[in-house]
Amino acid sequence: MTSEHEPGRDDWRPWDRPDAVPERPDAAAGGEQPADGPPRPEPVWVGHGAEPTQEVPQAPAWVSASPAPPPVQPVPPVPVSSPPTLGAPAYPAYPPLTTSTAQRPARRGPGWGALLGVSLAVALVAGVVGGLLGGALTGRGAPDGTAGPAPSAGPAATTRPAGSVANIAARATPSVVTLRVDGADGSGTGSGWVYDGNGHVVTNNHVVASAAEGGEITVVLANGQQVDGEIVGRDASYDLAVVKVDRADLEPLPLGRSADVVVGDQVIAVGAPLGLDSTVTSGIVSALDRPVTPGAADDQAFINAIQTDAAINPGNSGGPLLDMQGRVIGVNSAIARAPGSELSGQSGNIGVGFAIPSDQVATTVEQLIATGRAVHPIIGVYLDSQYEGEGVRIADEGPQGQPAVNPDGPAAEAGLQAGDVVIAFEGRPVSEDGELVVLIRARTVGEKVTLTIRRGGTERDVTMVLEGSAN
Repeated sequence: MTSEHEPGRDDWRPWDRPDAVPERPDAAAGGEQPADGPPRPEPVWVGHGAEPTQEVPQAPAWVSASPAPPPVQPVPPVPVSSPPTLGAPAYPAYPPLTTSTAQRPARRGPGWGALLGVSLAVALVAGVVGGLLGGALTGRGAPDGTAGPAPSAGPAATTRPAGSVANIAARATPSVVTLRVDGADGSGTGSGWVYDGNGHVVTNNHVVASAAEGGEITVVLANGQQVDGEIVGRDASYDLAVVKVDRADLEPLPLGRSADVVVGDQVIAVGAPLGLDSTVTSGIVSALDRPVTPGAADDQAFINAIQTDAAINPGNSGGPLLDMQGRVIGVNSAIARAPGSELSGQSGNIGVGFAIPSDQVATTVEQLIATGRAVHPIIGVYLDSQYEGEGVRIADEGPQGQPAVNPDGPAAEAGLQAGDVVIAFEGRPVSEDGELVVLIRARTVGEKVTLTIRRGGTERDVTMVLEGSAN
């Protein structure tokens, strides 16, 4: 699929694009949890606003399934000019969801367990509201206003054994930055890390999105120097962004291969949780290939995530997840919150965080640097969000009478039809619309994939080549 105009395809929007998701009708009022299982997670975006008064966006229909999820609210920011209360963070209250997701109709078949587990709520790691570090960071640049020396490794780099947490932290923290973002919807801070020697810094899209239209980004180096940052490119679908700074002397972090990571590997997270820059936490990889879809329908992120128990809190967004060789194997992006917990209480780390795998990061970041946007693999179908059986069903038709299978897309070329049920992707069973989308987005354009489908009681494998779309 190309970006050029093609007759008859002006309004074609395959279901595996985030802005084509219809809302699933709510069930009858009452708000009771269905009897067929405990609550499960539903991811949403996190706001940056200094005063969080906006309503929380509703998650799209494709993340709704049995057991029904609890209402989910974004991880809140810390109030402006209020430092974090260590040990008992004083987060402001956040408005509740306008519609309880617990009222959504249940689905038959496999539950949410394949997606995230039955008792967690996923939310993107919020950038902490700006002003938190205002007094501490102001005036920490060079006295004459010029750029000072680049940050350097601390003494632990030479006094601690190679491969120890202390040694890796000392070598990595000079390449990790704090981003202070001022935009139309308020101020906030997040994390990032130096990608190359040309001044490119990698972070999350949700960290810098508010500055995309006339906002300002200040990149604070590990030694306190402040440099103006400019967005080179960003992509909501992968929740990644690249910011450029006018410094060629910053040391980039080496990039590792997330494909080589296994459950149980030790990892280190570096960033600015709660605005506390150069914070280092450690843990292990607790799961791999965890489909996570935080965000609203118009800015959904699709993350085939690395799950870790390394402490990740609001403000860690965009920071690196490192292996024990100091290589970036992921970009920290989301955390889980126990359902039912109030945002004014414990809403930070509970030992379940999620990072974008470095293999995906490398592909997307290179595209953002080269063209300013990323290309997403698609198969070109609409999915039936009302389907309650096993697998994921292709809809009978798309919105406004469009065909459910794009006649020029990969699925049509492979022989898929409206009403077919996809029961596996590359041999992996799928039970949720969002799960299938995440697995597709984790691949690359031009890659050949195999889907197992059921039609009329007969199962068969079909192979197709993924096409690309920048929408």
